[in-house]
Amino acid sequence: MNGLTHSLDELAELARLLTTGAAPRAVVVVCPPATLLAAVAAQGASSGILAGGQDCHSEAAGAHTGDISASMLADAGAQFVIVGHSERRADHGETDDVVRTKAEAAIGAGLKPIICVGETEAQRDAGEAETVVSAQLAASIPEAAGQHEVVVAYEPVWAIGTGRTPTLEDIEAMHASIRAGLIERFGAERGESIRILYGGSMKPQNAREILSVENVNGGLVGGASLLAKDFYTIISAV
Repeated sequence: MNGLTHSLDELAELARLLTTGAAPRAVVVVCPPATLLAAVAAQGASSGILAGGQDCHSEAAGAHTGDISASMLADAGAQFVIVGHSERRADHGETDDVVRTKAEAAIGAGLKPIICVGETEAQRDAGEAETVVSAQLAASIPEAAGQHEVVVAYEPVWAIGTGRTPTLEDIEAMHASIRAGLIERFGAERGESIRILYGGSMKPQNAREILSVENVNGGLVGGASLLAKDFYTIISAV
């Protein structure tokens, strides 16, 4: 819940940075609040910045005041949508089943869902992190992921906005577990091709070392994406 019209100045600066240097070897997606989505999609197009939504409803239309459907996001210019973000799971009680139906709706509207999974601090301290994330992964990813592009984002809930990050060994172990689960479900070729993002206090200072970890295929960047120079430093680390 960050971003007003003047925030588009940061998008313009990011576009300038992306187009004045060497082309980044990364897919750059900005997921603004819905009020800015159409503007981000239009403004980012010339510099290769793609737009995404932060959430969508599982239904295509209907009496759901205040909600936004996947087709509405697509109509506004989105190509991606985040579903099951830890804050949605915590603040709105979204279950794995809800997240899966949202991902299905996104795919049906032609969007690429970024499906989030991750454990709480209590679950990690209890030694349940990989078990919890594996269960979320199995229940949150729809069968359609076998034929349609999806992205998985691992968010250690306890590291979001706290400045804390897991060790590189912790990140590597969790991403390896996620990869193994994807391969087991969808087969080697498909399971290897699904991108796994890391999202948990990724900053300019730690992006390069986190992105160098095996099976970390990108970042789901929160606070550090609000300033163009910080976000560009992370993109450059790719």
